[in-house]
Amino acid sequence: MNALLKLSRQIDALTERIGKAALWLVLIVVLISAGNAVMRYTINYSSNAFLEIQWNLFGMIFLSCAGYTLMRNEHVRIDLISGRLSKRGQTWIDIFGLLFFLMPMAIAVMVLSWPVFVHALQSNEMSNSAGGLIVWPARLMIPAGFFLLILQAISELIKRIGFLKGLCPDPTDKRNALTPEEELALVIKKQKEGAQ
Repeated sequence: MNALLKLSRQIDALTERIGKAALWLVLIVVLISAGNAVMRYTINYSSNAFLEIQWNLFGMIFLSCAGYTLMRNEHVRIDLISGRLSKRGQTWIDIFGLLFFLMPMAIAVMVLSWPVFVHALQSNEMSNSAGGLIVWPARLMIPAGFFLLILQAISELIKRIGFLKGLCPDPTDKRNALTPEEELALVIKKQKEGAQ
């Protein structure tokens, strides 16, 4: 089990690096979008390529960060049943969900999307829009994103089994550290209270 927990830590480290790298993609998308708008209204120039690269990068952000969101335990949950259970009960529900819902769905999407990517690559498929981009990079992000999600699901499964065996802390506990935004809001609130 210790070897599996080490593997889980390595997967988490990879997922963390990918999540942090995606922050730069957000900046790139914003700059492209702003540049496109400025060019459209100042020199009356626009291109479908600018719009498509934004969409492709947005898809890349979304797909590459699905595993990061899972690792951070930030996916939307409906805790009608599990919220009433003990931590062990909740962990068993997570294991069941990972094994019988998340993993089969992610594997199916990854496997079924691979031939679509290969076809787009081999045929050098282009966008139907005038001035559009090649399509295969966007098609590649679907199996790649779901592969990353599968890796993180394996890590989450290992951590939950480790928790049940008492070998690691509860992986669903949220870190109590405040985000920079929360820290700023707390400082502003204290300043307002002090001024009154």
